[in-house]
Amino acid sequence: MSYRMPAPDKDRIANFDPQVQPVLPSAPLPPLPPECLRLDAIRQAFQHPVDWRVEPLFAQSFVPGGDSYARARQAAVLMPLVQRDTGLHVLFTRRAAHLHHHAGQISFPGGRIETSDRDPVAAALRETHEEIGVEQRFIQVIGTQPTLLTTTHFLMTPVIGELLPGFHLHPDEAEVAEVFEVPLAVLMNPDRHVLHQMATSLGHGRCYFAIRWQSYFIWGATAILVRNLYHFLAAAQGIAAPGADAQGKAG
Repeated sequence: MSYRMPAPDKDRIANFDPQVQPVLPSAPLPPLPPECLRLDAIRQAFQHPVDWRVEPLFAQSFVPGGDSYARARQAAVLMPLVQRDTGLHVLFTRRAAHLHHHAGQISFPGGRIETSDRDPVAAALRETHEEIGVEQRFIQVIGTQPTLLTTTHFLMTPVIGELLPGFHLHPDEAEVAEVFEVPLAVLMNPDRHVLHQMATSLGHGRCYFAIRWQSYFIWGATAILVRNLYHFLAAAQGIAAPGADAQGKAG
């Protein structure tokens, strides 16, 4: 079974609140062992071919390339890993409330790929510097994951990278309202991945994953990328996920 992602005009649905939409059942997934959440294990996973599948419920949203999507715009985001004393954390931003698309939502730093960008990795690094002020010399790229076709017609390539010690944050207040971190162990706990269905006439039958942590509600495309990383790390450890039906590629 597959589901459609939320409609592109969901931000304009009056009084739409993603946190209170009905919850759907989803197949239980096995937990990841703590050792695969270490930085060295993640680097190792990206250095060797991994036979894995993208999130099966949204497999149709992952595309091998963008040539056949005339309306799509190329974009890239950085999924930043930060080593803390308590383990790896993942850095997120909360978008400024006045932005036209996805105002106030939680996302990864990133944006449109410009003609001056060599590739999606270069775009993700540039956008990260522009949005949160982290210089490229403090980002060590680990790998990339499959491109996601979003409902706002972006072909979004996620780039996994480590923020090296000594980095400083200088968020652009015009784009970013907040920068925060979530423990990777929290994000990679599949019991926290909750499937919701939009209970509106415009969004009927459209679903999205969400991950709640403290006061933060991570949902939509950002949550799918997080869940995809779970599938990748699980496969790298030889942990099979039930019902997978679309192959992914990381490099």
